[in-house]
Formats: sequence, structure tokens, C-alpha cells
Amino acid sequence: MSNNHPRAADGAPTPDAAPAAAARPGASSPDWWRSAVIYQVYVRSFADGNGDGTGDLAGVRQRLGYLRDLGVDAIWFTPWYVSPLADGGYDVADYRAIDPQFGTLAEAEQLIAEARALGIRTIVDVVPNHVSSEHEWFRAALAAGPGSPERERFWFHPGRGEDGSQVPTHWVSEFQGGTWTRTTNPDGTPGEWYLHVFAPEQPDLNWDHPDVRREHEDILRFWFDRGAAGIRIDSAAQLVKDPALPEVPDHPGPGEHPHVDRDELHDIYRGWRAVADAYDEPRVLVGEVWLADRERFARYLRPDEMHTAFNFDFMARPWDAKALRESVQTTLDAHAPVAAPATWVLSNHDVTRPVTRYGREDSSFAFATKRFGTPTDLATGRRRARAAALLSAALPGSLYLYQGDELGLPEVEDLPLDAIQDPMHARSGGVDPGRDGCRVPLPWTRGGTSHGFGPDGGAPPWLPQPHGWGELSVEAQTGDETSVLTLYRRVLATRRAEPALRAGGFRWLDSLGGVVLGDDVLAFVREAPRDGDGRAVACVVNLGPDDVPLPADAEVLLRSDAPGSAPRASDAPGAARLPTDTAVWLRA
Repeated sequence: MSNNHPRAADGAPTPDAAPAAAARPGASSPDWWRSAVIYQVYVRSFADGNGDGTGDLAGVRQRLGYLRDLGVDAIWFTPWYVSPLADGGYDVADYRAIDPQFGTLAEAEQLIAEARALGIRTIVDVVPNHVSSEHEWFRAALAAGPGSPERERFWFHPGRGEDGSQVPTHWVSEFQGGTWTRTTNPDGTPGEWYLHVFAPEQPDLNWDHPDVRREHEDILRFWFDRGAAGIRIDSAAQLVKDPALPEVPDHPGPGEHPHVDRDELHDIYRGWRAVADAYDEPRVLVGEVWLADRERFARYLRPDEMHTAFNFDFMARPWDAKALRESVQTTLDAHAPVAAPATWVLSNHDVTRPVTRYGREDSSFAFATKRFGTPTDLATGRRRARAAALLSAALPGSLYLYQGDELGLPEVEDLPLDAIQDPMHARSGGVDPGRDGCRVPLPWTRGGTSHGFGPDGGAPPWLPQPHGWGELSVEAQTGDETSVLTLYRRVLATRRAEPALRAGGFRWLDSLGGVVLGDDVLAFVREAPRDGDGRAVACVVNLGPDDVPLPADAEVLLRSDAPGSAPRASDAPGAARLPTDTAVWLRA
């Protein structure tokens, strides 16, 4: 792949690439995050710079030009810290050190600086609910024994029953199964139990302990001082536990769940916001908040807490006009009282890729329903994923893009069973295929031993790439007017060029140019900003089985099914009708 910009000897972009980035709208604005395009990098699978089969920071630095040309404003890195990788890095052993297989702290600092020179900010992942069982605090707690101060940082419990052999609660793990593991005393007898809402290798922290609070605020400062523009907060609604350890009620009311969405959480995030606001360029807090209650969700976005939070409802909805419209409206309604921008995302490192998901009879997403052998129509999925790109990019707020979705990569569903590393697969008894199918290393070139993921002759990628992966590569799609990569580049460039798509108002459309739109059509207009800069843009998405007529004189900015944009619909054959599973941006 050619990136067409100067490079240093180590493959990193040279500083003279920076002026191009400075022209980006909002690049210097303290509110950049309100409409930013943020690209998620799963380091292990993005690019392998040293040929050991695992993605690393050297590989990311070599590909920064690609991300600049794609048109992103920030990179969110999943955990790159020292970790045994029991859960893909979300089991952190040391927050102040980079895992050696990814690189060094000095490389991370270089990467942050080089990306910023290209106009790209960096968001790092913080995992506050738990640490790795290899973390020095947990090792010290095991060594110190019951009743020790070291154990007070976690949730150790003697167990129930006369001999303590019964689990303290019957809470269910996010990865299925139980949430308590029993320790063994130095003399070999059964010891206390410790809590882990995720895997046993991820012991939960006790957020009632002052050490835990101080440590995490120090971690924030550590990365903010090194240039990180913000943090993504993993499992943000799960930190605080009810110390009485009650069982989960059948129908818990607001704030009544013993380990999800406790009211005490908000004081923690007010403290974090104070840390973030103390910098000359305030840092940004982005929460992973999975909550069905939209009013409770919005509480995390009050002006003195997080800046934004992930919108998982939109990502999990099926390809259905009514369901998606409802999701968009409830999301905007929830954010309005706290004046926070919504976020829009089609997938991430945990979720089945859109090309596969949208090609299924049930195109919604739920972890509990993932199974091997689910039938998929990839042609339909590709068409819908292209339309979804235009839909999500036209909505007001910030846009998240998971690596490889801009290439239209499908979920890899035929990984050898002995290659799967995700604990969700093992803990389901082998029923759940796990999340590794969306984590297969990216293809950069048509050929080569790893399709450009690593140098030719290097070690095989840590997950095997499927046959035909090279035809979906960056090299294969660059210059192809019909490719998904070309579409995404145009989507992001048009979004940046149109003030209405960055900062305009939002209004649903039931008709367009005198044409009444049916129930299977999603249509809305992004109105021109109040400062008079630019003109309105309409987005129309046809989710129904039949073509939808468009106004004959409509000016087309971009279509999801067309090789490029046409200046006017009437000038392009067939452009005055919108086929099924297709989206269009029109000058309104």
C-alpha cells in the first residue's frame, strides 16, 4: 500500500505532514469531540511492525498516514498495557507500562505525538472495574491472607455455609458462569472467595477503598501528561458494588442493582472530570455505558461528569426502519437535557461485524444469541453495511469506526477451534463462537505471507486470516471507485466539508420534494448551522423491498451504491430512484 507522504526511516510520518492536518475543521477546537470521527485500533490486529505475528505500536506508526488519509480525527486504542491477555488486554497488570509485545512507553509517547502532528488525537482505554490477577495489588492480597489491608482493595469474602464452601452470591458473569473463585490457603486448605464480574483472571476492585480512587486518578494524569486527549472508560457502570452483596432482584428498580449503575458511581466520575478539566486543553471522558434506561444513561453525561458515552442501542438494532428511527429518536431525546452529543457506532472489538450481522434474518445483535453456523447472505450484508455508513455518519454527534469496517470486512466465522482465544467461547462450553471473528488481523496488501499485516517472511498472524482476505485489502480497494474503502473516504471527506453534517440541526422528513416517503424509509435533514455557513443536507435510507422515488432535480452528494457522487440525480442514469438497502445524501 502506498501512503504518498514523507516517512522517516522507521516508517513513521515525518513532521512536514502536519500542515495538511491543521486545515481540518475543529482540529484546534476544545469541543472537537462533539462531532469527531474516532477510529478504534485493536493494536494486536492492526499492523505488525516487527514480524512476530502480533500487531504493535511500530505497525500503527507506519500506518498513521492511512488514518490521516481516511479522514479520522482521533484514534481510540484498546488496552496496550502489560497484560497476560486472558481477556484481550482488558486484564491489566500495569497501567504505566506498555506490553512488551506491543512496544515500549517511549514508543507510545512517540505515537501520540506523531498522530497529533497529523491532526489526530489519541484516546487510551482505562479499565477501572478490575485488574489482572497478575497485578501487584492482587498478588499482594493473595500473599497477605484473610483480614489483611491488601485484601480490602478487592472483594474477598469467606463464603457462606458452615465451612464457607458456598459462593457468596449467585451473580452471573458477563462471560457466563459464576462470579466468584475460591482461593487456596498456604497450607493447602480452601480459603476465601474473590469476586470477578468477568473472568477469574480479572478480580474486581473495591471502589469504596481510597487507594483505588487515588490510583485511578493518578493513572489519568499519567496518560494525560503524555499527550492523551482523553480516555475511554471500560464497563463504566459496573465499578461500585452494594457491600451487603445481595442477590440480583428479578426486576431491579433504578439504582437497585447490586453491581450495575449504582448511584455512588457519579461521585467517582465527577472526580475524574475535575482531573480532565484541569488541563489547558481539557481532556475527554468517554464511557462504555450499557444501560437500557435512557434517563439513567444520561446522568453519566451531566456537565460535570463524562463528555460522551457509547450508544450501544443503535448498534444492536436490526436493519429495520421503525427500530432504527426509534433508536435515533430516543438517543437524541436522552442526550438533549444534558446537552451532550450522541455517539454512533456500527461495531467494535466485541460485536459481530456489520457486513455479517446485516446479512442475517435476525440482523440485531445480542451476546446471548451468538452461535456457530448462523446463515448469512453476505451480498445483502455488504449492501446494508454501505448504507449504514451513510446513515450513521449523517447523524448529529460523534462517529466511531472500528478498524476494518471501512474495508467491509466480514466476521471470520470459520476460525479453527484451537485458534480461538476469547474467554467467552471457553466459558460458554464451546457454544458461543466468541469475539475473535472480528479481531482477525487486517489485510493491507493482496499478496504476501500475511497480506501486509506484517513483513513477508514474518511469523504467521496470531489469528489466521481466511482465504481471499487479500481481495479485501487496502491495496485492492485503493483506486477502486466501487470499493467500501473509497466510499468511506468520501463519506468522511463530505462530512468534514459540509457544515450541516458537523454542526447542523436535525429534523425528520416524511416527504421530500413532494414525494411522500413510506414507513420503510428513514429520512432526515441536517439543517444549515445558524452562522449561515453552508447549506442543509438530507439523508434518505431505503430499508424496504421496493425502490423509492427521489425528486428528479435533487442534487446528490453521495450514494451508498454508486461509484461516486453525481452532481444532480437527473444527470445519473437511475439516480432518481433509490433501490432497497441504499442510502443517499442530498442537498436539501
